[in-house]
Formats: sequence, C-alpha cells, structure tokens
Amino acid sequence: MTRYIGTVARGIRAPIFKDGDNLAEMVPQLIINAANAEGYSIRNRDVIALTESIVARTQGNYATVEDIKNDVIKKLEGRTEIGLTLPILSRNRFSILLKGIAAATEKVIIQLSFPADEVGNRLFDYYLMIGSGINPWHEVLDEEQFLKAFGKTKHPFTGVDYISIYRDIVEEAGAECKIIFANDCRKILDYTKNVIACDIHTREQSIAQLKAAGAEFVMGLADILNDPTEQHGFNEEYGLLGSNKASETEIKLFPRDCQKIVDQIAGRMYALTEKNVEVMIYGDGAFKDPIGKIWELADPVVSPAFTPGLIGTPNELKLKYIADNEYKDLSSDEQKVLITKRIQERKALKDKPIDSEESEGTTPRQITDLLGSLSDLVSGSGDKGTPIVYIQGYFDNYAD
Repeated sequence: MTRYIGTVARGIRAPIFKDGDNLAEMVPQLIINAANAEGYSIRNRDVIALTESIVARTQGNYATVEDIKNDVIKKLEGRTEIGLTLPILSRNRFSILLKGIAAATEKVIIQLSFPADEVGNRLFDYYLMIGSGINPWHEVLDEEQFLKAFGKTKHPFTGVDYISIYRDIVEEAGAECKIIFANDCRKILDYTKNVIACDIHTREQSIAQLKAAGAEFVMGLADILNDPTEQHGFNEEYGLLGSNKASETEIKLFPRDCQKIVDQIAGRMYALTEKNVEVMIYGDGAFKDPIGKIWELADPVVSPAFTPGLIGTPNELKLKYIADNEYKDLSSDEQKVLITKRIQERKALKDKPIDSEESEGTTPRQITDLLGSLSDLVSGSGDKGTPIVYIQGYFDNYAD
C-alpha cells in the first residue's frame, strides 16, 4: 500500500499543569486519549516532546528576586560592585534577574554588545554601522558616545528602550549604574575586576577570557541559584540560565532531573501500548526569525533530556541531488525504484555516516535540535494550550 503521509506533528491539548502533577502518568494518558479521539495509531519511534515549562511547573521550580539577591550576596563575599557582560535584551529573560543582582550590590556596570545581543535583539539597525568608523570588536562606547553615533534606540518589535529600562532597574534597586557598549567581554575589566558573564552560548569562552585577562572574581548566570536547597527553586547545571519571568517578583527556572522524567514517560508508554516511543523535553527552538533577525534560542540548550533513540544527527541521502544528477535521464518510475534501492542499501550499512555529494545539503544538526524547533513552532508560546507535541513519521524515509 502506498503511503501518502510523511512526518506529522500534532499539538496535544493539556490541562494547566501545577506543582506536584505526575507527568509520567498524565502525559501518556493524554497521548492515548488524543490518538483514540482522532483515530490514529501509536507506533514505534513516534516522538513525544514536552515543553520545559510544564516540567519546571510540576516541579515547582520557582525562585524570587529576593532569592537571587541573597545568593549573589553570598557569592560576592563582600564585594560591593559587579560588572555584567553581554546580557541579552529581554524583559522576560533578563530584566527580572537584573533586579535581584542589582539589589545585591552598590554599583553595577552593564556591558551591552552592539549592534545586537547574542540572540539577535537589536539596539539599532545594522546599517547604521556602515560608515560610522567604529570598530565593534575593539572600541568601547559610553552612553554619550553611543547616543551621538546611533541615536536613541528602541527595540523594533517591542518598542522598548532597553538601555533606559536596565538603568532604571539598577537605580530602583538602590545601586549606582554605568552602561558601556563593547563586544569584547574583557573590556569590562577597565571598570571593575568583579564580573558576572551574562551571555548564554559563549559563556564558557567568556569566563575563560575574563580569568586570563586578570579578573579577580568571575562567575556566570549558571552559578547563581545552582545550589540544591529546599527553600526555593534551583538548577544545579544551569542556574539562572533558561529562566523565565513568572511575575514581577518571581522566575520559573529551567527544569532539573529531566532524564528521569523522559525515561519514566517512555516506560509508561510501553507499559500501556507495547510501543517504544522516544521522549524529549524542549525549550526554545533553534531557528532565526527572518524579519526581526532574532535567533530564537535563549535557553542554554534546545533539549535538556531525551531518550537514547534521539541521539545523533540525521543521516540522509539528498534525493533531489541524486534525481537531478545520476538519474536525471530516467523516468519517474525508474528513479523511484533506484532511489528506493539506494536508501535500503544505506540502511543495510547500519546508517554509517555519508560523506559525499549525495548527502551534501542535508541539515547537519542534532536530531533533538531539529525536533525541538519543530515542536516549538507547533506548540507556540501563547494561548494554543498544546505544551505537548506528538510527532509521527520523523524517522521514515522514501523507501518505507
């Protein structure tokens, strides 16, 4: 029988999860209910993807601005000023963290990258750099120099002036604030030797550079609220990284103990259906918005945990390359027969990596990054009410 459908991703509607809910019991039942209601069958190697948000929510993994403040005070060990290098421009992600950090000290120097932060949020349009005579990898600008060169800026999507917002947050916390603009994290050392590296994906490199350049105290956002405690939420691996604003005084942290959860869900699905499904937890998808130029990934990773079948990268033939080159003079039916044979021969080699023209152009990304991006787009971040995504046919190919 000819199969007409390839990959299908379904958003699964779910209740508003709360602290203490048992995802290992609830998620499999939701998947089975959806399959029964919509008339599709659960198959081996289907994928269940859960948002990190519902995992953290059921864990009660929350902390307050006061918790951030207290942990920073403890880790500063009496230091009264701190430099913050390369934070992203985000009310949801960073502004509430800044409230807690600023309340823990007397002076804050914020170093913003320009023309945009590491995930693409712009302080100003890129074209303003042309002809400015400013070397963004060497020069340091103060606020007056920045204003003279690029004018007063607002975020193109939100209309927010992040320079003013970040300054106001620090001063409202009772600390002195200075803002500079530079892309080399080491430039902060001309202002203070105490630094919190606030970048996400380049954090390890930044911390190493700062230490080598003479910083006396350095830590990253992953080093705040990373100690296990029963008093509030924490994340031993990521600390504040991956956190989101929950209210004006509270954040939801990235979930912890995630591997245990995905393994439990996979085990429960097998017990109920006798099917081996894959399970993953995902946060931001790793894609870039073509209009806003924003790279979506503000979480430290796309997927903090997944079952073993999702390890690795796709290992695929580039069908259109083969059809346009080796088999271009054949009929469609002849192409289909030969391409199907090629795929089956490849699978017989136990999916050894293909390093040739016939795979050129296939996406060399981790399977979990691809599935996380797909899931993030399906579930959305608003009011769809589908924090679980059920994916079928992802591992199928033309020969199946």
